[in-house]
Amino acid sequence: MSKILYGVSGEGSGHSSRARVMAGHLISAGHEVKIVSYDRGFRNLCVDFDCLEIEGLHIVSINNRVRLFKTLLHNLGRLQSARKKLQQLRELFQDFKPDCVITDFEPATAWMASRRRIPLISLDNQHRMRYMKFTAPRRLRLDQWLTQMVIRTLIPSPDVSLATTFFRGELMNDKTFLFPPILRNEVLAKRAETGNHHLVYLTSQYDGLMDVLKQFPERQFRVYGYNKNETDGNLEYREFSSAGFLNDLAQANSVIATAGFTLISEAIYLQKPYLAFPMHGQFEQQLNALCLEELGYGVNAKVADKATLSVFFEQLPFLSQNLRTYPYAYGGSPDPDSDYNSQITRKLDELLADKMSLLLAYHLRPSQLRPR
Repeated sequence: MSKILYGVSGEGSGHSSRARVMAGHLISAGHEVKIVSYDRGFRNLCVDFDCLEIEGLHIVSINNRVRLFKTLLHNLGRLQSARKKLQQLRELFQDFKPDCVITDFEPATAWMASRRRIPLISLDNQHRMRYMKFTAPRRLRLDQWLTQMVIRTLIPSPDVSLATTFFRGELMNDKTFLFPPILRNEVLAKRAETGNHHLVYLTSQYDGLMDVLKQFPERQFRVYGYNKNETDGNLEYREFSSAGFLNDLAQANSVIATAGFTLISEAIYLQKPYLAFPMHGQFEQQLNALCLEELGYGVNAKVADKATLSVFFEQLPFLSQNLRTYPYAYGGSPDPDSDYNSQITRKLDELLADKMSLLLAYHLRPSQLRPR
């Protein structure tokens, strides 16, 4: 069995949700796992796993737009704390002596693994943007290039990349493997129903969209992201609760939200048409929304206005019909060899069982033959 250090990005909940499933599998298989994360990722995982809290990058957004200057200032203000946490991470590497490092888009553990010549596996949805071919509109080509450069800067070249995606494309190398999105057991156990409400989820306040939703008084919207419990006409604001949110998702008529990978993946599984408002300045969300629309599972919204919402509501029967073709949807009958999370867990088991192969793949790469 292996000693595994698992770095998890703390931005949002998607990374920690995926890591919970995978770390649980690794521990049940007999491996010793220590998790390194920050912010929401640490809070979500520290109760159930052996975790070290570090500092990490935080994105500041206002009204569904990334604010680069505020993001820079926010992260610069945390440098002193980051230095102390980084020393604790160095000590963890020295004391734990991991056989392998897995990174879910967490840079510090990935770079320490690279410098110490420890086999590195990336397990996330970001690396599909690095190693999977796709065509972006001309207006997004610069954002695409910048995003790929950021991924290369944050995460050194992994020995193996396990990339999750609901949209499949041609791969650029033979060290990358594509898998369906990892879903929480709570999601897989849910019974999907079609209720009367539409689920609205925003990672930052988006008042312009709230004003538009009020123009549809005949429809009910359950809104998460404002951290309050109150009713304003046809808008029912709810404080976040994992169980409550999942119940509302499973019973929703549709989902109206930013274009985060995890929520889109869960909505597709539960066959919920999706109106995506990708965050401006975040290419991954732009790509998620483009792929969602190309598959016919949702709409990539350019602006939050009444016309956009009206078109989406008119398309709900068409989108619902398309969602029934998704091979991993709720109530479907996928082949046992490609059932939900089993594909990626089997591949990870295979890599860890063949540790010599993984070590050789790492140490024989000329770019990595450097002193410790």
